[in-house]
Amino acid sequence: MYIDSHCHINFPDFSGKLPQLFELMQANAVSHALCISVELEKFPEIRQLAETYPNVYASVGVHPDHDECTEPTVDELVALADHPKVVAIGETGLDYFRLTGDLEWQRERFRTHIRAARLTHKPLVIHTRAAADDTLRIMREERAGEAGGVMHCFTESLAVAEAAIELGFYISFSGIVTFKNAVALREVAAAIPLERMLIETDSPYLAPVPHRGQTNQPGYVKHVAEEIARVRGSTPEAIGAATSENFFRLFAAAV
Repeated sequence: MYIDSHCHINFPDFSGKLPQLFELMQANAVSHALCISVELEKFPEIRQLAETYPNVYASVGVHPDHDECTEPTVDELVALADHPKVVAIGETGLDYFRLTGDLEWQRERFRTHIRAARLTHKPLVIHTRAAADDTLRIMREERAGEAGGVMHCFTESLAVAEAAIELGFYISFSGIVTFKNAVALREVAAAIPLERMLIETDSPYLAPVPHRGQTNQPGYVKHVAEEIARVRGSTPEAIGAATSENFFRLFAAAV
């Protein structure tokens, strides 16, 4: 019924706890999860998870917050993406909230990922925080729409969502949409086309209500669907079915 389109189950938070994690997924009708890469050094762990578990997929990329790590090249990303369970390029994008100063390296890293995605024909997983204008500008300049992808853990305005959708991207909502102060974000979730929506946990972060403050995990993604259903006057089952169909449509070339 549900798919977690963005999680980090290779993180130490889940060390020794994967059996329980998959049990909760099954109990909550979460059929698949996409484990997202944030640095090349840890990518083999993610690939191993995807090879071990039939319902886990992987991405390859370097997060924009990681300033002291191996800088990826287009050729490296293309080579590492050449795997049947690697379905996306990223997590990539821009973050002007956590890092300051001259961030041209971050913009160049973003361009590298977009170029790799276009070459591999695999969609992008884009992170943007306090950087929407530059994110959209670079997406247009680098023709990111040729690869497509998803704006993950979306927290921007409806105008930004509509601009990304116009470029052929999906919008993914996390547990933030359940937070008391996320009124504007719920309005975005109510307004965008359902056929352009995904849901995620971004676990171990951002556990949704009623689990806020706990370690998040893929089994909790149903609470995201429940809140979106509430604001759209729909049902969790309908949101789950639509976002699952969207997931397989977006990643069809790889899954």
